[in-house]
Amino acid sequence: MIDFYAYATPNNRKVSIALEELGLPYTVKVVDLTKGEQHKPEYLAINPNNKTPAILDHDVPGGLKVFESGAILVYLAEKTGRLMPSDAVRKAEVMEWLMFQMSGVGPMIAQLNYFSRTASQRLPLAIERFQTETERLMRVLDKHLSSHDYLAREYSIADIAMYPFLVWGRQIFPELLTSRPGVIQWMERVGARPAVQRGMKVPNL
Repeated sequence: MIDFYAYATPNNRKVSIALEELGLPYTVKVVDLTKGEQHKPEYLAINPNNKTPAILDHDVPGGLKVFESGAILVYLAEKTGRLMPSDAVRKAEVMEWLMFQMSGVGPMIAQLNYFSRTASQRLPLAIERFQTETERLMRVLDKHLSSHDYLAREYSIADIAMYPFLVWGRQIFPELLTSRPGVIQWMERVGARPAVQRGMKVPNL
């Protein structure tokens, strides 16, 4: 059994989708970020970075704690031997796109959201910076997905990592995916998977 410490954000839904795809038994333990529960000592013992998601895998003697969504995805894939190839070349392809999401798409959309929609003070230079970089990343992604069904050769943790952020990004900035047929078709393809549909509802707050 895996304890899944979660809140309703794109980073958390990467993990819930992976758990659903892999058919691993898990229990959701909601960490309410709006109430500051991520700062409680008992949660910091699971994730010292006081963010979600995190997991505690009871299948490992003594329990294994893993935090950071990308690290959790890699761990679950290696634990089950699924959603990431063992071949070095194909594994590298998956890791490339996983890192593209982790270091690029996720942070850029999040920063664009903060500076353009959440920050108490509007900083045009910051908004322009993150909007320009987000649009560039979308062009890279669309070009690739226009000739590939999935980010790597097969459906993998890279697709799982990317999907929740693009769903969220499309909701708050619909113009980002205007004239991006490759990305849109990929989203439809991934979004049609039953495990993805179930995972996107976890946690159901």
